Amino acid sequence: MTIMEKSKPHGIVIETQVKYLPEQSDEEADRFVFSYTISITNLGSIAARLISRHWVITDAYNHVQEVRGQGVVGEQPMLQPSQSFEYSSGTVLATQVGTMRGSYQMVAEDGTEFDVEIPEFVLSVPRVLH
Repeated sequence: MTIMEKSKPHGIVIETQVKYLPEQSDEEADRFVFSYTISITNLGSIAARLISRHWVITDAYNHVQEVRGQGVVGEQPMLQPSQSFEYSSGTVLATQVGTMRGSYQMVAEDGTEFDVEIPEFVLSVPRVLH
């Protein structure tokens, strides 16, 4: 599944892909592990650096976990126009289904600070949702 969001003034596009990891999960113990790959592409005309992230992760019990931090996977990538940055990370849920959404805080080369929304995407064990 791919979701794209373009921040109008700066042209940042976000694409997401999710995978369930049964080999790392323990369904009997309500531990469901998911990996997600995020691709960030700068379709704007000015370079921008990803400074920090904010995630809102919600499971099927409506338990919300918020994650904030500097950069992504230990990096604060500078994206030149037409350049992409891709990374993979993961999360653990206590339910077979959940959602993630969030935002990246960016700074353009001209000093403009802006947020890029990461549209909500679904984390689901295969064959649980139709």
